[in-house]
Amino acid sequence: MARLTANGIGIEYDIHGPEGGEPIVLVMGLGAQMIRWSMDMVGDLAGRGYRVVRFDNRDVGLSHRFDDVPPPSIGEVAKAVREGRRPDVPYFLSDMAADAAGVIEGLGLGSAHVVGASMGGMIVQMLAAEHPHRVRSLTSIMSSTGNPGLPPARPEAVAFLVNRGPDPHTDLEAFLDHGLASARVMAGPAGVLDEAAERAGIEQSFRRAFYPVGFLRQYAAILGSGDRREALRRITAPTVVIHGADDPLVPVEGGHDTAACIPGAEMHVLEAMGHNIPAPLIPTVCDLIERAVRRAA
Repeated sequence: MARLTANGIGIEYDIHGPEGGEPIVLVMGLGAQMIRWSMDMVGDLAGRGYRVVRFDNRDVGLSHRFDDVPPPSIGEVAKAVREGRRPDVPYFLSDMAADAAGVIEGLGLGSAHVVGASMGGMIVQMLAAEHPHRVRSLTSIMSSTGNPGLPPARPEAVAFLVNRGPDPHTDLEAFLDHGLASARVMAGPAGVLDEAAERAGIEQSFRRAFYPVGFLRQYAAILGSGDRREALRRITAPTVVIHGADDPLVPVEGGHDTAACIPGAEMHVLEAMGHNIPAPLIPTVCDLIERAVRRAA
C-alpha cells in the first residue's frame, strides 16, 4: 500500500493489475476501509486487464483523520436538513468526491472508470456530477439519491448501523460476533453470506485501523448533503446502477431513483443480494462494471 496527497489531505491507496490497463477506481462505503473490497473482486477485474485502484476515504483506515473536528450531533444535522438549513458538519459528500478526483489526478490517470458501493456510490455520483472530466464511466452499487420521499431502511438494519458494538480492545470476540450479526442483517432475507470470510474481514479491518469516530463524521456528511437529485441530472458519464432486491439498509427504490435521475443510466436489480456483494455474485457485478466501461468506449 502507498500514500499520496489528494485534495490537501493524505490518502492511503493500493493498485492491482497491469500497468497499461484502463483504470478502475473503487470507492468504499460508510465507515469501511478499502480492504472491504474483496480481493476476489479486485482479482476478477485485474484479471480482465484493468488497473484497479482502491483507497481509504477520509476519516477511515489509514487516510487523513479529522481529529481536530469533534463529531457533530447526528440528530442536529438531521433536524437542520428537515428545516431547510445548511447543517454544521465537518465536510460533505462533495468534499469526499473531491478527494477521489484528487486521487485520480495524483496517480496521473487523468480520468478513470469509477465504482462506488453504498456511501461510495454517493461519492462517485458527486464525482461524476462535479468533476466530469475525471470520470470515464460510473457504476453505482446499492446507493441512493438523498430523496427524502424514498422508503426508509428497515428498523433492524438501522439498529445495527447506529450501534457499533462492544469495544474490541476489551472484548474482541464480542465485537466480532456483533459485526457478524450486523452482516447477517445487511445481507437481507436471502442471507447470502460467507460467515467465515466476513468474520475474518471484520477482524482484519480492526487490526489494520480502528477509528469509530470517523464513522460519525462520514454519516453526518451523508445526512448533511441532503437531496442530490439535481446534481445527478447533470451526469453525462455512461452509468450502470446495481442494486440488490433484498437490500434492507438502502431499499431497491434508491437504486431505481438513481437510475431515473442520471440521463441514460441502466438499472440492474440482482436477486439474492442485500446490502453486500455476495461472493457468488462477484462475476456478475464485474460483468456489469465492464458493461459501463464498454459503454464509455
